[in-house]
Amino acid sequence: MESGLFPRTRGEIAPGAVHVPDWLDARAQRELLDACRQWARPPAGLRTVRTPGGGTMTARQVCLGWHWYPYGYARTVVDGDGAPVKPFPSWLGELGRRAVTDALGAQAARGAAYDIALVNFYDADARMGMHRDGDEEADAPVVSLSIGDTCVFRFGNTATRTRPWRDVELRSGDLFVFGGPSRLAYHGVPRVRAGTAPPELGLTGRLNITLRVGGLRPVPDCGS
Repeated sequence: MESGLFPRTRGEIAPGAVHVPDWLDARAQRELLDACRQWARPPAGLRTVRTPGGGTMTARQVCLGWHWYPYGYARTVVDGDGAPVKPFPSWLGELGRRAVTDALGAQAARGAAYDIALVNFYDADARMGMHRDGDEEADAPVVSLSIGDTCVFRFGNTATRTRPWRDVELRSGDLFVFGGPSRLAYHGVPRVRAGTAPPELGLTGRLNITLRVGGLRPVPDCGS
């Protein structure tokens, strides 16, 4: 990992996909971390996600606004304690629109009424396989915020989980936004670099806060 002596620059990873290093300052990271710790508490708290094939995701998750489960959304934690999903705070939606404006411009943020947050917690052994964020009816850009340990973020193409892809190092405070032609690109996290979080955070592991616009209708609470 670089020592931080050399500034990192923003970059377009693919058309409509932009990485903005150090977008959240130290104070904003601490405030978002404090909020995540509150959201992680039960009811409707941090849970292990079970896949339709009977496996489990290694990253644990809590949802705001709408509860995501493979492969749909509901208003309650249908694959957990059954509690109503925690509300999506308006300030988080404003943060999402500001992120899109900074990354892609004001036009891309226009009409982006963010109403879903997926908060994923990665420990040193957690991974995320290549997948697409395709369960939403709206096509607004996806906003991804990183706090804690550095990870390798793999950003691929819209046709297949395989190459071509590009690996990007996401550190604490980094922003990644993808929309337009890259909105349905496959992406994943093949590695977390343990022990790389800023010491002042007091966080062991990595938090990723993903914001989406659903445009959804309620799904019957019939299980996962």
